[in-house]
Order: sequence, then C-alpha cells, then structure tokens
Amino acid sequence: MQRIISYDTVVEQVAALCGKAACDLSADVKKVLFSAKERETTAMAKDFFDQYQENSKIAESTRLPLCQDTGFAVYFIELGCDVKLDRSDIYSAVNEGTRKGYGEFFLRKSIVSDPLFDRKNTRDNTPAIIHLKLVAGDKIKIVLAPKGGGSENMSAVKMLKPSDGRQGVVDFVVNSVVNAGGNPCPPTVVGVGIGGTMEMAAILAKTALLRELGKPAEDERYAELEREILEKINASGVGPQGLGGNVTSLAVQILHHPCHLASLPVAVNLNCHAARHAEVTI
Repeated sequence: MQRIISYDTVVEQVAALCGKAACDLSADVKKVLFSAKERETTAMAKDFFDQYQENSKIAESTRLPLCQDTGFAVYFIELGCDVKLDRSDIYSAVNEGTRKGYGEFFLRKSIVSDPLFDRKNTRDNTPAIIHLKLVAGDKIKIVLAPKGGGSENMSAVKMLKPSDGRQGVVDFVVNSVVNAGGNPCPPTVVGVGIGGTMEMAAILAKTALLRELGKPAEDERYAELEREILEKINASGVGPQGLGGNVTSLAVQILHHPCHLASLPVAVNLNCHAARHAEVTI
C-alpha cells in the first residue's frame, strides 16, 4: 500500500537537519573526541581538546555553528518504494529544505554555480549533493553530512594494482592523512573505500564516515586493517591541528565492495574533529 508524504514535511525536516548538523555533535563523536585528550602528553595538545569541548557546549547552547564553514550539504537518502510525495519530487524537496535551513539558521552559504568559469555564489547553499537509494518500505531516512572545504580538499583516490595488496592500501591511506597535515583540522575521522570502481570507492569512503564512531568493521579482516592504519597514522606525530601530538585521527572506518579483477581502487575521505551529521526518519 502506497504512503503519501507531504512535500512540505520533507522540506521542514531537512531544514531542521541543517541546523542540528551545524550545531550539535552526536553522542558517539563526543565520546570518542573528548576521551582522546587522555592519550595526549603535552599541555598544548591537551588544551586543544579542552577547546573542542568548550566549542561544542557553546554551539549547543547558543545555536551557533560548530565551525564557520558549514559545508556542502551532502545527503544520504533511503527512499521507501512504497512512498510518494504529494507533489513534486524528493530532489526538489531536499534542495528547498536546504535553502530554507541555511537561511533560517544563518549558516554560511559556500556553493558556487560553476566550478571553473563562473564562480558566483548561489547564495542559498544549493544545489545539494544527494545520494539516493531505493529500499523496501514506506519511510524516508535522510542523513545529512555537511562537508567543509578544509577536510574535503584532502580527499584522495588512487587506482592501485591488485599486486599492491594490503601493504599498498595501508601506505596510501597513511600517507594521504599524514601529508594532509593540519589542513583538515585534525584529529580526523578517516573514511576509506576499497573496491568497486573509481567513483564507487569515493562514495564508499564518504559513506564509511557515517558509521558510529569507534564501531569496527563487521568483517574482522577489515577491522584489523582499520586498527593497523590508525596506529600508523597516530604514530606520525601530526597531532591536533597539525601541531604535534599522539592523536592525529580518532578512527579509521572502511567500507569495501567487489571490484574488477584488474583493479584495486582505494579512496580516502576525511572529516575534521567536528564530525558533523544528523538524521531523521519520516
């Protein structure tokens, strides 16, 4: 039986997500981020974590953004096959909700209309990036993961040879994070996509960032790989804000997918220490 959902309901829920994602760290991020202070040994490194905690409290209480870069609005949507909007389409509703949310919450608008020749601000933070997946059921699940330029610019994709194997993956991910230095505002969360095609690996890496922070991959082989990569990254000494310390990254989170026998695509996507995301199910 088909369920009709109001277009306006989707718009309002998306607008609310924009404010929530910009101002509220989720419980899993708070737990991992604030406990990481105990692993630092210098006063400066510890002080950064005190500042992160204070910034989080201020954002929550004043409804001011955690970061001035309120990011590209990136949505991961699971749309039930038995759902229909009462008018228009899900893309229009999400973009209108983004426009409304970024306006009502006074969030910085950062999107330019053309990447190369006509870099004029669209003034409403649209169009959004929408990853849409059709699923069974009569609900819509919407996850917003705003992506700031500092961390997004440190993304990397490499088409490894299958013979590069595990060590090739480890070296590429570790080098990508270490070479990023302080640009992505570490300590970072490291999303890694392995397999698929070039574009699939990148989507996997970004999707991996949505996993509950600190929860290992279900496949123990990949969970062990996550632990090894994280240990090597943190041994680099890059530290909070790239100024030295024991915690360069809070977690490494991997998703994988079958790939062509001649390929081994690997992608890295970073979140800064304010790993922002919010979700709603309608």
